[in-house]
Amino acid sequence: MKASPSPAIMLSAQQQPRSGAAIRLAFLDFYTARGHRLLPSASLVPDDPTVLLTIAGMLPFKTVFLGQKPRPAQRATSAQKCIRTNDIENVGRTARHHTFFEMLGNFSFGDYFKEQAICWAWELSTEVFGLDPRHLVVSVFHEDREATSIWTETVGVAPHRIVPMGAADNFWSAGPTGPCGPCSELYYDLQPEKGDEAINLEDDERFIEFYNLVFMESNRNADGVLTPLANKNIDTGMGLERMARILQGKPNNYETDLIYPLMAAVARRSPLEDYLAASTDQQTSLKIIADHSRAVTHLIADGVTSSNLGRGYVLRRLIRRAVRHGYLIGIREPFLESLVDVVVKVTGSAYPQLQQRETAIKRELKQEELRFRDTLERGEKRLGEILTTQPERISGSQAFELYDTHGFPLELTVEIAQEHGLGVDQEGFAAAMEIQRQQARAAAVNVDLTRGGVAEGLAAKLGATPFSGYQQLNDESEVVALIVNGEAAQQALQGDAVQVGLSRTCFYGESGGQVGDRGVVLGATTAGQPMEMIVEDVQKVDGFVLHKGRLVSGVLHLGQVVVTRVDHFCRRRAQIHHTATHLLHEALKRVVDPAICQAGSLVDFNRLRFDFNCPRSVAASEMEQMESLINGWILEAYSLEVSQMPMAEAKARGAVAMFGEKYGDVVRVVNVPGVSMELCGGIHVNNTAEIGVVRLVAESGVAAGIRRIEAVAGPAALAYIKPRDQACRELGERFKAQPTEIVARVEALQAELKHTSKALAASREALALAKAKALVDQAQSNGAFQLLVQRLDGVEPAALQTAGQALVDQLGPGAVVVLAGESSPGKVSLVAGFGPQVVARGLKAGAVIGALAKGCGGGGGGRPHLAQAGGRQPENIDAVLEAGQAQLVRALSQSPPPEPQRRRRKSTRKTSSAG
Repeated sequence: MKASPSPAIMLSAQQQPRSGAAIRLAFLDFYTARGHRLLPSASLVPDDPTVLLTIAGMLPFKTVFLGQKPRPAQRATSAQKCIRTNDIENVGRTARHHTFFEMLGNFSFGDYFKEQAICWAWELSTEVFGLDPRHLVVSVFHEDREATSIWTETVGVAPHRIVPMGAADNFWSAGPTGPCGPCSELYYDLQPEKGDEAINLEDDERFIEFYNLVFMESNRNADGVLTPLANKNIDTGMGLERMARILQGKPNNYETDLIYPLMAAVARRSPLEDYLAASTDQQTSLKIIADHSRAVTHLIADGVTSSNLGRGYVLRRLIRRAVRHGYLIGIREPFLESLVDVVVKVTGSAYPQLQQRETAIKRELKQEELRFRDTLERGEKRLGEILTTQPERISGSQAFELYDTHGFPLELTVEIAQEHGLGVDQEGFAAAMEIQRQQARAAAVNVDLTRGGVAEGLAAKLGATPFSGYQQLNDESEVVALIVNGEAAQQALQGDAVQVGLSRTCFYGESGGQVGDRGVVLGATTAGQPMEMIVEDVQKVDGFVLHKGRLVSGVLHLGQVVVTRVDHFCRRRAQIHHTATHLLHEALKRVVDPAICQAGSLVDFNRLRFDFNCPRSVAASEMEQMESLINGWILEAYSLEVSQMPMAEAKARGAVAMFGEKYGDVVRVVNVPGVSMELCGGIHVNNTAEIGVVRLVAESGVAAGIRRIEAVAGPAALAYIKPRDQACRELGERFKAQPTEIVARVEALQAELKHTSKALAASREALALAKAKALVDQAQSNGAFQLLVQRLDGVEPAALQTAGQALVDQLGPGAVVVLAGESSPGKVSLVAGFGPQVVARGLKAGAVIGALAKGCGGGGGGRPHLAQAGGRQPENIDAVLEAGQAQLVRALSQSPPPEPQRRRRKSTRKTSSAG
């Protein structure tokens, strides 16, 4: 079939797009003019459990290609933001590798196929973007004769400029399983003068692959077997950064207008001041920072926060790599926050959520950067300790300890070691790193093995379970799946632990933070015993609902018709807490910060827990204000409005969507009129008055930049208040005070106790001083020094220190005082005090007392003239004091160390030429 004609778009050189923004717009306009529906970029957090991040433009349409979801249109086009970290070590070191990049794509879902896709790709490349056909080379899958024929016969590409390649290069898929197919790629030849004889597409210096056309026609299973998809589809991807490099004539992607402004901004913040003045290594650091700053800005905008797991770990790793390379080029102050403005300026028009989340993005970056700078300081301290041992070189294990334990970059270890004339065993470091990677890979394999299972297989086979629980708590259903002791079964007997799948259910399966329902499943009587299953938990596996519990009587089998009954009491408490969660979310926005958004939640029968992004703790006064606001909304008795509507309409009405949650084209909106409107699939009360009362009980930090509020509502609030009210009554009776007077009475008792404690401490200190004065006569003269080493039991540490200082003052500048004793059963206190003449001789109280304390099973230290320590072996006190006195006598008898020679400062005065 011959390609259908398209409108002529031949553009003059002046009209051809050059800027990154113009290239993006030209691509999208080209395909929307050809009947493609323009779709917004999907989130970097994909709706796909098999991948961590959105790695390709087709990923949001994976289920559409597989026929699992309806197609959004017959044809679509988008600019999709993507992140890949598999080649992170190449970022900044090659001309084309990035972690964050934009993929321009056009898609056909069972509409046009190879010929139309190829013809349009050629027209766009040569006529819209103005690429010289003599500079273009095409690759094809070596078995795809149809594509080869289209390129030669329909488009007119010379056969010698079409390169057949194997499956490793030209058979594309987003992962080991899923939709896939042969592909054809367009390359731009940067050095056509080398001629057609030397075409080698693996030569990155000469050829840039900028457009990939995937003919998505197969599905690959876990065994590698290919089966035809229901429709033949088109999935293409044009790298925006690569096309910008070509059209702007730059030597690499980084010097285009999409990234260069970031490198320039970083250079200005550094001692380099200018990118062009930097060395090759410094330019690499600038490229890495620019790339990573784009990635982390978009990740945070899509709701990812720093952590040690999953996407949060990817974000943290990118932030720390950027800070590390900033450190390498001399930046010592936080700088990532300032780059957000540049990212927003360059790409904000295409991705408006950057502007909407700009404050939150900056806050997250600033906090994480400050934390890592502390890590760098700790690493430098540990490296300093290693250097004091005067090693011949830094061992691989030491370098890896710095990296793994302290987060200290290897590059910094090498740099600092070189300053001290030392090398670093980088091979040993690499070996230690490889051992860790192998352990991580082994752990990853174990995790992956747990993903597959009977439940997942049933979910794939049976699909989502219809839910009737919004309308009713009792229903009739049929058993369609049965798992007994972890394995699929035909029937279950009394006492078995079971998981049951039903043809429909009124039980809510745990999702959206709300726990699953409780209740019973009832069935026919067998051998005189009615079937009864206690439902203890309800979980969802890819929309398929599993009712978990135990069979308390009778027999349960596949195909059996059963009656399902949800525990009304538990459901009611969950409803109350879920609606209260929505009210709490809104109260946080109004009282604390409008930019607050949900970072996690738990809706239980007995409490609610709400996690949210906030850089500071919520003040007690704000908690009180929010609690009053929420309970005010409850008293207003707002009737909730629950409706289904298209996603676009919900957003237009201002409905709040949770970051990290996935929504379809049609969404469920829960509206508390005038108060809160959120996208939510959970269970709610009909009227806020049904909540009764909400009590905010705790506020805490759970992760960097993430706070948590815990609350109770309805019956759970009463259960929370009752024991506290009882305790308050009992305290009132004991203190003979009204409840409102209890705090004042306790404060008065605390003040009295504090006064008494001070008086007792003063008495003990006076007693210690009296005991100390009695010891003055026992001091021994040693030349100019007065040495007093004595045991003093029953004296608390603070009083012992006071006594030691008093003795030093009394014995004069040459005083050497060491006191030790059993301050309380099993506890040793030690004090050393030296006069100024002793300190001048080179003796330090901290070093002496620390060594003595080790003999008593403890440690300590302090200043050169006064130090204190403790221990737990009082039986060793006498021996330690005897040894300490002998050591001090020897030290005082030795010749003093020579005075250090002072270097004469060279005069900086200028000599007058007039002389």
